[in-house]
Amino acid sequence: MLGVHFAITEDQERSLLAADGDDDAVAEILEELEESWDDDQLKVDTDKAWIPIHRCLTDGTLDPDGGAYPLSHAVLGGRHLHEEFYVVYVAAAEVRDVAEALRPLDEDWFRDRFADALRGEDDDFEYTWTNYVDLRGFYDRAAASGRAVLFTAT
Repeated sequence: MLGVHFAITEDQERSLLAADGDDDAVAEILEELEESWDDDQLKVDTDKAWIPIHRCLTDGTLDPDGGAYPLSHAVLGGRHLHEEFYVVYVAAAEVRDVAEALRPLDEDWFRDRFADALRGEDDDFEYTWTNYVDLRGFYDRAAASGRAVLFTAT
């Protein structure tokens, strides 16, 4: 499953929240969003790195409720809008909290968490770190824009 974060507009946010509970409507809105997206500064692809990133930022698991807020909300924490795949909404106020929490996490901190969270698993630190840095910058831009974030992995 490939992960993508979008910093969504207020109109997109309203549509998604109104569709919550209707998987078909959420999927349709998501498909339209993906096809029409034109602002690369307010989108970040984390490929498969979203998995180890979430594990590093939380309790080492893929549990959406694992770990502490606000780091838990960088990937899987937040409001889940679809039953079959990840469509996770993070409100604009939470986006600011996530951005602030991610800012001070340097490579040494992340390397330590990576070693703890992925004990002995064959994963690529540099790949994960590069995607994490992109995600951190994305959250800064989303927070500065006052936007909510939508994470998808399908």
